[in-house]
Amino acid sequence: MSSTSKLIVSVCLALAVNLGSTARGQQQNTSEPALTSRQEAIVPISAYAAKGDQVNLKVALAKGLEAGLTVNEIKEILVQLYAYAGFPRSLNAISTFQTVVNDRKQIGKINIEGKKPAKINFNGNKYQFGKEVQAKLTGRSANSTQAFVPVIDTFLKEHLFADIFGRNNLDYQSREIATISILATIGNADAQLGSHLSVGRNTGLTEGQLRGIAAQLSTAISPDAGNSATRFIDAMYGAKGNVLTSASAQVKVSEPTFSKGNKVSNGNFTGDVWVSMLTSVDTANSTSVGNVTFAPKARSNWHLHPSGQILLITDGVGYYQEKGQPIRLIRKGDVIKCAANVAHWHGASRDSSMSHIALGPNNGKGVVVWMERVTDEEYAKFN
Repeated sequence: MSSTSKLIVSVCLALAVNLGSTARGQQQNTSEPALTSRQEAIVPISAYAAKGDQVNLKVALAKGLEAGLTVNEIKEILVQLYAYAGFPRSLNAISTFQTVVNDRKQIGKINIEGKKPAKINFNGNKYQFGKEVQAKLTGRSANSTQAFVPVIDTFLKEHLFADIFGRNNLDYQSREIATISILATIGNADAQLGSHLSVGRNTGLTEGQLRGIAAQLSTAISPDAGNSATRFIDAMYGAKGNVLTSASAQVKVSEPTFSKGNKVSNGNFTGDVWVSMLTSVDTANSTSVGNVTFAPKARSNWHLHPSGQILLITDGVGYYQEKGQPIRLIRKGDVIKCAANVAHWHGASRDSSMSHIALGPNNGKGVVVWMERVTDEEYAKFN
């Protein structure tokens, strides 16, 4: 076995051990405010409604009312649901809630109605109103990013952010707790889940509160739902002090397997990037192996590999895009196969650094062809 092959095997073994040993729970010792009882009640209501689990939803709805949620607040959560899980789930959940409210009335339970949403004044321009709400939530200018199907951008601005988020009888934090719970539960919505966890932070939810959402999802709904949220929260804040869900013993988070190396200054990257070459192509080895670390928002230029490339994502959350394809979210544990002669770029997400091991074979065709920079507009197209 060549020295390069041995190194690749050792890299893969090290990654496997590291990924297996850092399976994390969601609870964390913090001095930050925890979720209130009212906020906690939003999580199972949203998650069970998103799953279509009417039996457990009935229990969660009753507990929500006892925890201080008003009837109109819960109605609003179930209206919010339809935007992320569809009309069938929303309508079925609303029907279940109506049954719960009526049943409680029959046995003399008091249901606090709460305030109804006020009429929204769009000032004559619903699109602009929604754009401003979106910008307030995300903390950045809400420019159109849906060039492929432009009408969806109109729907997002005018309906989701104006018609729904503009309703004033449910605060932004509550809406984000509901949305995060829905997205983590339905699965396969990583881009949106990561985005809304960031929005949750923008609305004032603390790390402890976000981890509280993940912990509830893990114990009440499924470990997969909780872990989906936790991966993004770890990327946002770091993974210090985590506790295993299956045991009380704390897991010590290991240091990175490889050093960051030296900062790159050759014009092939945007932002701060470090490279540590572990082995280079020579007469005995046909594959280069390097550790690359991207600071948040940093990315490579567009480029291609005549002999292809493999990326092993070892830390953080980032993006990967091939020419003509949508941007993909990548995170620790992912393996990306870059086909030969396919232009692409990769880098860190807005809120997290990202590191990967790059395996670059050279079959006599060259290693890399660098191209133009990835513009801020191209980078911003990830939603």
